[in-house]
Amino acid sequence: MTDPDLQKNNPANPGQGEPVVSKPYVMPDDPEPGSPEVLTKELNETRDKMLRTLAEMENLRQRTRREVADAKTYGITGFARDVLEIADNLQRALDAVPAEARATADPGLKALIEGVELTERSLLNALEKNGVKKFDPAGQKFDPNFQQAMYEVPDPSVPSGTVVQVVQAGYTIGERVLRPALVGVSKGGAKAAPAAANGNEPDNAA
Repeated sequence: MTDPDLQKNNPANPGQGEPVVSKPYVMPDDPEPGSPEVLTKELNETRDKMLRTLAEMENLRQRTRREVADAKTYGITGFARDVLEIADNLQRALDAVPAEARATADPGLKALIEGVELTERSLLNALEKNGVKKFDPAGQKFDPNFQQAMYEVPDPSVPSGTVVQVVQAGYTIGERVLRPALVGVSKGGAKAAPAAANGNEPDNAA
């Protein structure tokens, strides 16, 4: 016979007693949830995310500010190019009247010339108020960033690469070239005289 009390107290009997629940194993190096280490790590991660977000917002503000400034400065580029044709025509009208004809012109012609000159000045002033400036590079060293060479002019009286003729004036808008100046550039040029010939040879004898 089997003793019922023996079966109840027998630990080998799986069907008797309370079930045993094992706790999850925690690595010794892993901090427990809610511990100061975990809270400090979460705080640092949150601070890093906040700093990155602030940096991105500041970059966005700066980029937006630049775009607004560029739109304000260069938004009239297309319109300004169209207006330059009017300025060119006014200049051509003035150039068509020789200096001798101006000197001997009757009062009516003089008034007309003065009216065209006044209109040209008013137009250039209006363009300059909007950031468009006219430049005349005559006598300057040729700069391909602001000028376009149309032809070369043999002129030994000036250094080679000097702008000696301006076919069409140039214009800038802000820091950009709205239209390059069309120029003629000197070719050749006089060579520098030897130091002994001009009497300015330095005394190198020591």
